[in-house]
Amino acid sequence: MKLALASISYLITAVALVLLAIRVRQLIAIYKKQQPDPTRSNDKAARLKNMLTEVLGHTKMLKFTGSGIAHWFVMIGFGALFGTLVTAYGQVINPEFALPVIGHFVGYELFAEAIGALTGVGIVTLIGIRQVTRFRMLNRFSGSGMGKAYYVEATILAVVFCVFALRGLEGALAGETEWNWHYAISWPAVLVFNSMSTASIESAIVIVATLKIVVSMTWFIVIASNLTMGVAWHRFLAFFNIFYKRNIDKPALGALPEMLSKGKPVNFEDPAEDDVFGLGTRGDISWKGLLDMTSCTECGRCQSQCPAWHTDKPLSPKLLIMAMRDHAMAKVVETENLVGENAPIALDVLWSCTSCGACVEECPVDIEHVDHIVNMRRFQVLVESEFPTELGGTFRNLEKSGNPWGANKQDREGWIAECDFPVRVVSGELPEEVEYLFWVGCAGAYEERAKKTTKAVAELLHMAGVNFAVLGKRETCTGDPARRSGNEFLYQILAAENIETFKETFGNRGVKKVVVTCPHCFTTIGKDYAQSGYELQMLHHTQLLNTLVKEGKLKTSPHKADQKITFHDPCYLGRHNQIYAPPRELLEASGCDIEEMPRNQERSFCCGGGGGRMWMEEKIGTRINLNRVDEAIDTGVPEVAVACPFCRIMVGDGMVARQSDVEVLDVAQVLLRNVKG
Repeated sequence: MKLALASISYLITAVALVLLAIRVRQLIAIYKKQQPDPTRSNDKAARLKNMLTEVLGHTKMLKFTGSGIAHWFVMIGFGALFGTLVTAYGQVINPEFALPVIGHFVGYELFAEAIGALTGVGIVTLIGIRQVTRFRMLNRFSGSGMGKAYYVEATILAVVFCVFALRGLEGALAGETEWNWHYAISWPAVLVFNSMSTASIESAIVIVATLKIVVSMTWFIVIASNLTMGVAWHRFLAFFNIFYKRNIDKPALGALPEMLSKGKPVNFEDPAEDDVFGLGTRGDISWKGLLDMTSCTECGRCQSQCPAWHTDKPLSPKLLIMAMRDHAMAKVVETENLVGENAPIALDVLWSCTSCGACVEECPVDIEHVDHIVNMRRFQVLVESEFPTELGGTFRNLEKSGNPWGANKQDREGWIAECDFPVRVVSGELPEEVEYLFWVGCAGAYEERAKKTTKAVAELLHMAGVNFAVLGKRETCTGDPARRSGNEFLYQILAAENIETFKETFGNRGVKKVVVTCPHCFTTIGKDYAQSGYELQMLHHTQLLNTLVKEGKLKTSPHKADQKITFHDPCYLGRHNQIYAPPRELLEASGCDIEEMPRNQERSFCCGGGGGRMWMEEKIGTRINLNRVDEAIDTGVPEVAVACPFCRIMVGDGMVARQSDVEVLDVAQVLLRNVKG
């Protein structure tokens, strides 16, 4: 029997390793066949450091604290218990086998048992969380391959069982009669097996060791036969996916990626005939995009935070990545479309995204969902000319009037006439004495509610003695609505125009300071324009005003307001730029007691206005802004503070729709009210 079981153990191992090697080679070959992406090869030392920090620190996983802790022990156990597998290979031949040197070292044995126990507790915890979560409405596992997950979890449970069964049998074979540190945790198992004869114990060791090997190697055979089994493959691929993330030290948010064709940025002034515009077919997927898709664990953390999914839209970031993965790995022609009728991704899925970045923020393996969505939008707009009807009008307005509303460019300075203090409009190069250029933005110049924010910021800067100027009619849209909607060509035109204006305005000035009220302008000018080689020092108005308050240039009275207020974190200020403290500090300095909504800071719920959605009708499901407004109303506060003109519009409209008397104000208005008394 011993010979037969040993033969089975070594044979299944050989089969498993050969199949796995073949599959790994196939997977690498598939990656190499995809579009190149040279932007991932910089600063390998920083990438390695970030990867180790994320993996070993479980920085993303711990946002779901219970499952994060449990998963950490399961992850550690996957590698740390390798020695017990090696031992099993020896035990199928010699039941008394132990690893050379360390096999009977008490430190190693105690470590192995502790990790084994914690791995067991961890996997039972994860199984419990899965069972509880799957009965909830909008649960994050909806659509995931539950059978695959159960198989993986059962495998881990079986391995842990074998580890402790073998430890108990080893103790019984050694004749242990009293508890000791060598069998500190497995002692109950030792007691169970102590009554068995030596021959029976030896036979049992061979059987259990064989079972451990067969269970482990069957797992390898199963995953080798299924390249779309992300719940298993992520154990190997996650390290690489995190290592090659777009932004090394933060989530892949902020600026959108450049539009690459065959690994090089597209020359928009003279594009080649064979240029790849966005992501339209299987062959357009980059190797990093495919790595994203095959790394997906189907955990649904992205789905659990997605505003589209929460409001009954067809978009789930998880299901989108899974659909792209399955399509890319299927035996289909390279030119088969990813998006459209009878394609893996429906048009309504693609256009439901607000680009809020909640999915990227939550993903434990750093999948770049927003990048893939925008790249698919680029293809639909630039190649297929297939996009929501409303965007056609928005694009025309941007082309003709330089703003998404189509308002007269001459009216950009209209808000200045409503101020009872001087506002300097610069027509040429910025004078040396002017410290800041105040970028007003389209909403800040034209939309009535946003204009109140513009005037409040300007007045506060004037009161603080800050020397600033505006561009007035020389401003044009930054291109954010065009770029996030996929119209990369139009974005490039608008960006080039603004960069030329900035060059004329700042001249040879070293430090070029720009303050904005719109986080979308903040991101586009401050991060996207850097891809064109022009960089500015950007400040959001809450950052500058907070500095002025701290420096005593704006005098506040903490007791003047003395009321509760809630704050809505804009996606493009928070998740995209990691700015959370300044607006809250300003509200506190203004005497407000902040009552946080349940979803706040990095888990703030989108207002629904980003990603070009501000100019599209919301026809599917319930309105995103109403979902957010209900949460604000439930806090019981009389006011909601915002720090973005898009949020100001969307939250304000939501309050009107709910017939609520909760007032929506920008942080600057709250501060001005306090300063003026």
